[in-house]
Amino acid sequence: MHAGAPASNAQTLMRSRYSAYCLGLIDYLVTTTLPSQQARLDVSAMTRWSHESTWLGLEVENTTDDGSDRAQVTFVAHWTDPDGSQHKHRECSEFIRKANKWYFVDPNYRPDTGRNAPCPCGSGKKFKRCCAP
Repeated sequence: MHAGAPASNAQTLMRSRYSAYCLGLIDYLVTTTLPSQQARLDVSAMTRWSHESTWLGLEVENTTDDGSDRAQVTFVAHWTDPDGSQHKHRECSEFIRKANKWYFVDPNYRPDTGRNAPCPCGSGKKFKRCCAP
């Protein structure tokens, strides 16, 4: 997955992204984020978190995938910080398929665009009909 064929569905992409954090594959995390969001990612923070954490496991609680170009995956990620404190993060992540490739939608960045403006992903559709949550 990290160096081969794209993920066949959102849950597979979610699992491969967790593995990428475990393995320190930050470039993979960037390229599997929605292209219109990639430039705004805090790559140095992602790198620190990836390398300084001890990854303990991933639980996928639910996947909502109706066969369209949108899906959601609810998961819990577990890790330990360098000081030994254990953490877990529960999230319902959004995923979008563009040109037969799944992308993670980073909840920390939403384009500054009106609903009727062209979508920043370059699809040619209006933002409200494409990447708007």
